[in-house]
Amino acid sequence: MKSMIFAAGLGTRLKPLTDTLPKALVPVAGRTLLEHVCRKLMASGINETVINVHHFADKMESWISSQDWISLSEESGQGKMLVHISDERAMLLETGGAVLHARRFLDGCGSFLVHNVDILSDCDISWLESHVRQDALATLLVSSRKTNRFFLFAPDSMRLVGWKNVATGDVVMSDPSLDPDDCLAYGFSGIHILSDSVFGLMDEYLKEMGLPAGSKFSIKDFYLWAASRRPVYGVVRDGLRLLDVGKLDALLPAEDFVKSLE
Repeated sequence: MKSMIFAAGLGTRLKPLTDTLPKALVPVAGRTLLEHVCRKLMASGINETVINVHHFADKMESWISSQDWISLSEESGQGKMLVHISDERAMLLETGGAVLHARRFLDGCGSFLVHNVDILSDCDISWLESHVRQDALATLLVSSRKTNRFFLFAPDSMRLVGWKNVATGDVVMSDPSLDPDDCLAYGFSGIHILSDSVFGLMDEYLKEMGLPAGSKFSIKDFYLWAASRRPVYGVVRDGLRLLDVGKLDALLPAEDFVKSLE
């Protein structure tokens, strides 16, 4: 299975560190966030990934090319992580647009894992892969955790049917016949496995939304649109330990979190 790491974001919640550094290169316990995610993927047997770049893209590319455990060409990639750069310098494409922009590296692979660069967890990637159903367009790792934003799932199938923000009261349902209060609400981990058939459906989504090719769009909005056409499932990992390292006050706990995973 191939993978993609979302690493292009501006990292505004990590200012002032990200005034001079991309979020992906913020150090935690002696390694950058990007290396932590790459090493986790490699430990799970995933040795090929796409990394999108935008904020301080030159620094990202320089760091990637300087790592002796990373290969930028298939000929020299044996035993290393083969990395493809998906360049978003011209425009930050958001999560959905980023996946579609990386199509040339992922199309035809069958399925691929997407992982946010600022997420640390004890998730067993092989376990998640074993829970992917044959008909799934996407499989989202979710858990019962403290958050304001939840994906909503049908209780009998764990199929995605909606989304809600409890802080604002906003609710979006892909199946309007269901009552949001009757659905199961789980927080999204930022880790998901997508079928490569997603690219054709993303093309349809852009057309239906009246957006030109190459537009930016949220994968959350895409999933809610796609869920009435193809199954998007949630997989619950009980006791999932997960830390979002997107804010300054998370950096110190992240040091302890990484040590606890060793």
